[in-house]
Amino acid sequence: MRSRPTSTFVFARTPITDLFARAAFASVVAGAVLAQGILSAAETDVKNWPQFLGPTRNGQSTDKNLVDSFPKAGPKIVWRVPGGEGMSGIALEGGIAITLVQRDGKQTALALDAATGKERWSQPITAGYDNSMGTGPRGTPTIAAGSVYAFSGEGVLAALEQSTGKIRWQHDVVRELHGEVADYGMACSPLVVDGIVMVTAGAPGGTVVAYQADSGKLAWKLGNDTAGYSSPALLHVGGQTQIVVFTGNAAIGLEPSEGKQLWRYPYKTNFDCNIATPIAVGDDVFISAGENHGSALLKLNKAGSTFDVQEVWTSFGPKSVLRNEWQTSLLHNGYLYGFDNIGGAGPITNLTCVNAKTGERVWQQAKFGKGNAILADGKLYIITIKGELVIVRAIPEKFDELARAKVLDTTRQAPALVDGHLYLRDSDDIVCVDIRAAK
Repeated sequence: MRSRPTSTFVFARTPITDLFARAAFASVVAGAVLAQGILSAAETDVKNWPQFLGPTRNGQSTDKNLVDSFPKAGPKIVWRVPGGEGMSGIALEGGIAITLVQRDGKQTALALDAATGKERWSQPITAGYDNSMGTGPRGTPTIAAGSVYAFSGEGVLAALEQSTGKIRWQHDVVRELHGEVADYGMACSPLVVDGIVMVTAGAPGGTVVAYQADSGKLAWKLGNDTAGYSSPALLHVGGQTQIVVFTGNAAIGLEPSEGKQLWRYPYKTNFDCNIATPIAVGDDVFISAGENHGSALLKLNKAGSTFDVQEVWTSFGPKSVLRNEWQTSLLHNGYLYGFDNIGGAGPITNLTCVNAKTGERVWQQAKFGKGNAILADGKLYIITIKGELVIVRAIPEKFDELARAKVLDTTRQAPALVDGHLYLRDSDDIVCVDIRAAK
């Protein structure tokens, strides 16, 4: 394992791996409507959050009538139950909340009743995972067609029955493909598209690997990049629906059914720390990374059966307008709202608003702190690394904080939102918070 410089170990036990753990201008109106570029019935279904960053993997919900303040006693906690160590977020579908925890020396899928927090089932997947940057699984499970797909810290992909937790099939992906576990653990949250489940493996000949979701049979594999820590997304960009993957060395576009590479944009960061998920800005692709690297908006120009990549704007280096460390930026009405980390995983993080079309910084709340966010009802719902739930209005005019309250201990997991309820966790507890506005 490569060693990170000692000076960057700012949060020794609140690791960068918690990293893991995951649209107004005329030319991007379509992006504002389509969000990640894929419009489906699931996007308007506020009762499910079936994967990392929600229905369309862009951290956004169509939920409305949500609070913009907390009572003096704090937000309404519906339930709080013990969870377990790990950095996995929470997926919800059909009234069941599912996450990955480390318990009794095992990486375990845990299913809870979303209304009460009562445990429905738990299923050990593989042995526990530990390294110097944190304990437990990193990726968030994905729920699709009655199955749950979970990717462990050392790269075991398992398919489980959603109703019972019974393992249907599993692959030790990294070992089977003769790869190496990423320095800070495998952090990819599985993506399911048209009956195929895929993860980034970073193995020789298999940067991205796809399996038949029902049988576990290998469907395709492609690439020789390191894995990085990002999760792939299904986007409609360049006039075509494609899978966009942020590997340890590049952003790439793939044809979904066969994994054919459509384009590649080199994007090397220190320690292969490309972590944020790519998002669509209209018909273009936005990517961002920390380690003082920066951001780029990419236009894809059709060139036969592939694409040429054109930089719409870039902002790289120590003066970049936006350097997402391990958080995916949120696009709203033509502006990007994101966490800008100063230095190589350093202690200073700003909350920033950037014009998505031009790359111009609009406002910045200096030293806001590390955290993770989703967007709903025109507001950012942020959980800070200190466990504070913060509401910020998503407007370009100014930073406008509406409310703040302590709800958890140290955490980096992304929130989940279903039917007016936020689901949050740290390495001890899982919490459901009612954020519905009073009628």
